[in-house]
Amino acid sequence: MLLLLLAHFGENEQLLFRCVEMTSHAEEVEMDDVPPTPFIIVCGSSCFSAEMFMLSIDKNIVNDKISSFTSAICLMFGSYFCFNIHYPVELRSTLEFLQRCFFSINPERGTKVESKKKKVLSVNPRVLSLITDIADHEWI
Repeated sequence: MLLLLLAHFGENEQLLFRCVEMTSHAEEVEMDDVPPTPFIIVCGSSCFSAEMFMLSIDKNIVNDKISSFTSAICLMFGSYFCFNIHYPVELRSTLEFLQRCFFSINPERGTKVESKKKKVLSVNPRVLSLITDIADHEWI
């Protein structure tokens, strides 16, 4: 489902997670091209078949023994709030959709997306449009 969200919003999955060899240990993972924001390292060829995941924050692996992709997503997402990290602009729609629809965090104002613009909308219009489309579909 996460891959569908990324595709729907046209956002790059490489900014959210990366696959490494299944037998990789935390100290063997190349961290040069890992973003400083919370990031999942998949130990295997895909997030569907991997049995182990790692969580990186600020280019440091903080947890190298996550046993499911769902747990990795929850830990990654929680890290944004626990450490007060802004969402990267390149993943703003996917992360905000997860925030509002899966984690039920719905502030009336403000956003976790870092923005240089003066005007900040309370909800990303692309996210709001998808939420509305899903809600309309449920009524039909």
